[in-house]
Amino acid sequence: MQEPVLELENVTVWRGNNRVFDGLSLRVEAGERLAILGPNGSGKSTLLALISGDLHPVAEQGRTLLFGEEHWSLYDLRDRIGLVTPEQRSLFEDEELASDVVLTGLHGTYGRARGQTFSAQEKKRAWKAMKAAGVHELMWRDYGELSSGERRRFLLARALVHEPEMLILDEPTTSLDLPGSWNLIEAVRGLLRSGTGVMLVTHDVREIPPEIDRVLLLKEGKVLADGKKRKVLTSEQLGDCYGVGVRVRWSDGFCTVQPS
Repeated sequence: MQEPVLELENVTVWRGNNRVFDGLSLRVEAGERLAILGPNGSGKSTLLALISGDLHPVAEQGRTLLFGEEHWSLYDLRDRIGLVTPEQRSLFEDEELASDVVLTGLHGTYGRARGQTFSAQEKKRAWKAMKAAGVHELMWRDYGELSSGERRRFLLARALVHEPEMLILDEPTTSLDLPGSWNLIEAVRGLLRSGTGVMLVTHDVREIPPEIDRVLLLKEGKVLADGKKRKVLTSEQLGDCYGVGVRVRWSDGFCTVQPS
């Protein structure tokens, strides 16, 4: 039986002088398909930093377990968690070969170092990840020649190259146009249908794909609601979360909102 990806028990977290979480408890199982939704300042980024190992709770205040362990190596987490963030898109030079963006993920670097080589097995793993992200036909293009949506899908492939136990997507469609957003969401839907565990962190309910099962609503560092998607994404609870009146509609498994 697989250990949960994340267990938080009564966790208190500070960022500078700001207490983001006070007594937060949360459990995320392996293979779960979860969306974490909330407005700016709700604690989404802090929660993401806890999961990726970049931030630790206050000593002796609560307990944080990643894959059943209280102490972990960031190197080991890199193999088990695939992370895609908006900041990653600017970490590669325009002249970088698109396939190298994926390959360097195997070594934990951003950009190919002089003399760096990759084995046939590593290249096979990278090609498999690029195919899953729908960009394998673009692998010989320069990174700078790609559209914003294509770059984002190469970053998705980079996150997949280790075959992680959990894929975490932080605001995945930020700054993308409609075609780029749709193509990225379709690639993510394919991964969800294949059984990949996905945690989607977003402020936009419209980018939550139908295959997501569970939704967690965060507001001001508190869990406002947590459960099955259609029970959480209601007009009342979304209105409470965002502080505005909304009307929820469903179409083909996607949730849309309008002012009430």
